[in-house]
Amino acid sequence: MKASKKILALALSAIMILALLAGCSKSADKPSDSPAGNTQSGTEASEPVGDTPSGEGRVYWLNFKPELEETAQKLAETYTAKTGVPVKVITAASGTYSQTLNAEMGKSEAPTIFVVGNQAGVRDWADYALDLRGTAIEAELNTDAYNLYDESGKLVSIGYCYECYGIIVNPDLIEAAGHTMDEIKNFDGLKAVAEDIHARAAELGFDAFSSSDMDDSSSWRFTGHMANLEYYYEQEGSTWTECPATISGKYMDNFKNLYDLCINNSLTAPTDLSVGGHDAEGEFKSGKAAFFINGSWEYAAVSGDVPNATMIPYYCGVSGEEKAGLNCGTENCWAINSQVSEADQKASIDFMVWLVSDPEAAGQMVEQLGVLPYKNAPESTNGFLADAAQYTANGCYVMNWATNYQPNVDEYRAALVSALNAYNADQSDANWENVRIAFVDGWAAQYQAVNG
Repeated sequence: MKASKKILALALSAIMILALLAGCSKSADKPSDSPAGNTQSGTEASEPVGDTPSGEGRVYWLNFKPELEETAQKLAETYTAKTGVPVKVITAASGTYSQTLNAEMGKSEAPTIFVVGNQAGVRDWADYALDLRGTAIEAELNTDAYNLYDESGKLVSIGYCYECYGIIVNPDLIEAAGHTMDEIKNFDGLKAVAEDIHARAAELGFDAFSSSDMDDSSSWRFTGHMANLEYYYEQEGSTWTECPATISGKYMDNFKNLYDLCINNSLTAPTDLSVGGHDAEGEFKSGKAAFFINGSWEYAAVSGDVPNATMIPYYCGVSGEEKAGLNCGTENCWAINSQVSEADQKASIDFMVWLVSDPEAAGQMVEQLGVLPYKNAPESTNGFLADAAQYTANGCYVMNWATNYQPNVDEYRAALVSALNAYNADQSDANWENVRIAFVDGWAAQYQAVNG
């Protein structure tokens, strides 16, 4: 499963170039029009963290990734003990980052580090973001492929990891069911294996797919990530460079192919998905399900229990998908609050540099996040990213994150969840048509709502 270090390095370079980071909504909220200037020089920020408490500046990191919470808290404690700089980490609940950020930015001690993950975020928060050009954290990068700029060229946010997503598989369960991974090279193969496992679940002691809940902690796997397959293929071999005002939904049948396979060959009945509460990760880790829809950030969590876990593409019935690779990109980009004090800005950049360059700290970050695009960070040991690299090395195409273009993303996805829940309860043609309407017509409506 694992690629050699040489293949991994070469292929991940290709992934970096192909990854897409953009969005397309304009905020209904008007950010402040009096941002602080870029007062952080590269020389000052690059001073090594010392063992003597500085007594100046604070760090408040509003963390985007729930799976990083435990590690982030430990690193914050370590850094404070080492430097005397107070570091606070608050982790937004899954699916609530936008709301949490809006609430926290209005407080007297607002976040000093926050996430701006796509061009929609740039438009919303550029006035609150320090220009990171020439800073010490920029100097640590080994690529600028994941950085986000505003129209003036200001470096608004800086990538701190990149990722991949697809279908996580337990090959041991596939073999236990009498199949091999070689059978799964396209949708027909995936369908045959999944439906056979589901039909014999009672006999085998495990099912095909883990639960596909539609609550906030899980729905993004389908309304954001799996939806990407439709957007990716609709690009027709090119990549969007700005948000299209409309989409055609040409590949909605392919989205339906994979979605139906997931919900109808699972531990949990489709009618029970709306309430949530099922532990899809736990189902996979405990050997109750052979397939798990998720991404590379899950590697640290599942590999201890399923050491042979691998990741395969979103096979969905598209012609030529035997050459498909994984969905690769990021929405994880750090910004520094331009409206906090210079001391807080400097303290925050110093902390970020430590996170990506200190051997122990960066090692913990890599263990949780997979790959840090920084020159002094350790090499990745993430098997799912190695899978992505191996697909690329084998000449497979990378599926860029076109989903980052979803307009007015929270409202758009909420409508998708509502339509999918109705479909899950009654898989009629009429209810699927409502899913198509939310997916396609909803795109145009939300684009119009935010762009006029």
